[in-house]
Amino acid sequence: MKNSRRRQMTGLLLVAVVLVAVASPPLQSLANSPREMRLVLGEEQELDFLGLPLSAVVRSDRDGVIRINGQTASAGRWTVDLSHPLALRPMEAGRCQLELALFGVVPLRRISVEVVPRLSVSPGGQSIGILLRTKGVTVVGHAPVEGADGQTGYPARDAGIRVGDVILKVDGVEVTSSQHVVFLVNRCAREGRPAAIEVTRGEAGLRFEVAPVYSERERIFQVGLYVRDGAAGVGTLTFYDERTGVFMALGHVISDSTTSRPLAISDGRVVRASVAHVRPGRRGDPGEKEGTFVEDQDVIGRITANTEFGLVGLVTQPAGLQDGTGGPPDDAMPVALAREVTVGAAEIRTVVDGTKVETFSVEIIRVDTSQTGPAPKGITLRVTDPALLETTGGIVQGMSGSPIIQNGRLVGAVTHVFVNDPTRGYGVFAEWMVREAGLAPAGTGLLAQPATSTADPAALSAACCR
Repeated sequence: MKNSRRRQMTGLLLVAVVLVAVASPPLQSLANSPREMRLVLGEEQELDFLGLPLSAVVRSDRDGVIRINGQTASAGRWTVDLSHPLALRPMEAGRCQLELALFGVVPLRRISVEVVPRLSVSPGGQSIGILLRTKGVTVVGHAPVEGADGQTGYPARDAGIRVGDVILKVDGVEVTSSQHVVFLVNRCAREGRPAAIEVTRGEAGLRFEVAPVYSERERIFQVGLYVRDGAAGVGTLTFYDERTGVFMALGHVISDSTTSRPLAISDGRVVRASVAHVRPGRRGDPGEKEGTFVEDQDVIGRITANTEFGLVGLVTQPAGLQDGTGGPPDDAMPVALAREVTVGAAEIRTVVDGTKVETFSVEIIRVDTSQTGPAPKGITLRVTDPALLETTGGIVQGMSGSPIIQNGRLVGAVTHVFVNDPTRGYGVFAEWMVREAGLAPAGTGLLAQPATSTADPAALSAACCR
């Protein structure tokens, strides 16, 4: 009986020791260490396990990519002391896998390391007009059609077509505009046939037979639909790569206002825009820049993709990127990795009057690289510049894409404004944008680390500030 009780006590004691050990800061530090790291060529990075009093064996599956504690890593294994930080120095672009194993036997952590060169791009800040043409046309409403008999009906709605459907084909022909839909519907009607309308609804493809009705008032055949074949607005250029001509703008995807789904675009252009007036933001009202541009004039480039992190395109007229004083775009500056962004002072570049790009002070109040994947809200910032607060009240619509600069590096772009506090907003990491633009290797992921924040945790709604 006593032996049984002694064994129970011993077991409980061992469990308690294990729980205490697991909860200890050193082991927690090890557990929270990154599984994936991206390092910049030639710049040292440390891994600190808070004085974990253990040795471990490191295994590498490739020669020469990094040096650890001054020793060039070669394919194989060697012992390291975890009671001191591990100094990792990238030596050449490439990837390797590091495996930490206690006493060379018990696996502790496997780390995927990618070494990339430091990328530099020219920061933006210019106001741009955005002109998008979508693939197909989007149904945004139903319209009553009055026939020759005076009766009113909704032909397309009654056939099953819904708001949010995207019309891709009419009578087997791919549609290119709202006027093209009208032409094809009337061709079917004149030939005495219903119009075969093919749409996408979410991921599904559907086909409907709609009988057009002749409108005496409009003197054409109609199916009773309001459709939209594109989008236009004002935003901000984030960066430009002189080597490739690639640019990015906005920092977030453009979504359909009716369906909230990302717009599938067929083509698009960006043109030089001028800010004529700013409606300041207030609590509950994000405000906006009121810009002007001419569709067929001052074309800067063409848009090739509408992505989660903004519009990607190619500059066709670099002269259109002048800074508003007649000078060329600013010299290229380094792009910061997400893990290099810190809480503290920073700047944004944007236009609040005419075409002049100006620099304003902001404070980064939260950095979050702990998300499961890239997202357009990794940075939280607050406007601190008195001149910008006086003019705009903080962040306003049309400021989306304004580059965020810290310590001489491009760290991100403004994406959203807090509706309940226009002095604050979100930003996307520049690293994620340049990867989306195809200017940096896709890699295996980012350095994951706990968010550093001095932010008020109260939830606030946010709005895109395109």
